[in-house]
Amino acid sequence: MHMSEHFTLAEMTVSANAARLGLDNTPPPEIIARLKTVAQQLERIRELLGGKPIRITSCYRSPDVNRAAGGAKASAHLEGWAVDFVCPDYGTPLQIAERLERSAITFDQLIHEHGVWVHISFDPRRRGQLLTIDRGGTREGLHEARS
Repeated sequence: MHMSEHFTLAEMTVSANAARLGLDNTPPPEIIARLKTVAQQLERIRELLGGKPIRITSCYRSPDVNRAAGGAKASAHLEGWAVDFVCPDYGTPLQIAERLERSAITFDQLIHEHGVWVHISFDPRRRGQLLTIDRGGTREGLHEARS
């Protein structure tokens, strides 16, 4: 099922943990509607990144999948508002996050995670939080990841 021109429901519910552990990661109908909103925002991000392909590493997570992933108990992934992704043809996760910070795209959280991926949440609160999470913990702002 296509959620937008370039993103499918299968991509938005992919989970290595679910596959490995045999966990169901099927979103309920109200979450599917949110995933369509996130997919539309991903289309905007893809355009901002020069039309380069985006690879989703995590989007929707059922409660069991979120626990298996070590996700926060109040993770926006549970509600279908968050997506973790990379776009190697554009640049590093930090370059992507910095480009998003300078854009007109509004978000709740934009997190440069471990120098490995970008997390962006479109929770309706749209707080505009900028964070870096790495071995040193969580810091405000976008920074190089600490090894």
